[in-house]
Amino acid sequence: MSALDPRTFRNTCGVFATGVNVITTHCDGHDHGMTANAFMSISLDPPLIAISIAEKARMLEKIQKSGRFAVSILASGMDAIAWHFAGKPNGELRDLFDELGGLPVIRGAVATFSAIVHEEIIAGDHTIFVGRVEALAADETAEPLMFFKGKFGALENTRKAPASMLQIETELMW
Repeated sequence: MSALDPRTFRNTCGVFATGVNVITTHCDGHDHGMTANAFMSISLDPPLIAISIAEKARMLEKIQKSGRFAVSILASGMDAIAWHFAGKPNGELRDLFDELGGLPVIRGAVATFSAIVHEEIIAGDHTIFVGRVEALAADETAEPLMFFKGKFGALENTRKAPASMLQIETELMW
């Protein structure tokens, strides 16, 4: 079996539209953050979420040391904040954080989660942190910042999903 070209793999994964998140923690008396799109919910009972951090990212050891992390799902228009935490600092940005469960979260985010590390899984060149959610908050009126094919964007033409999978199945049969 031939090896996949890493750039082709990355570009192909890039056609999966995702939200944009800032992962944060508090370690050694300082708040730390990084932009990521690798976030997902895992379980309702117990409430678990997961993030994926590259082995070369400075955030990896900070989360390992603190044993906690927070996720802020950025709102549409927060491009500058996403770039700031993606390694392109913007000195004009001020007063970015609120606190949730003792961790820094981005003020004005669509949703925020504070979690304690439940499990750590090494997967290739990344570490997946499964976190047990301790606190959360959401602004149900805000729209998320999206990432698609290497670009930021916003949702368009959103439609409410059917109330249940049964309703979807019924609609598809007709």
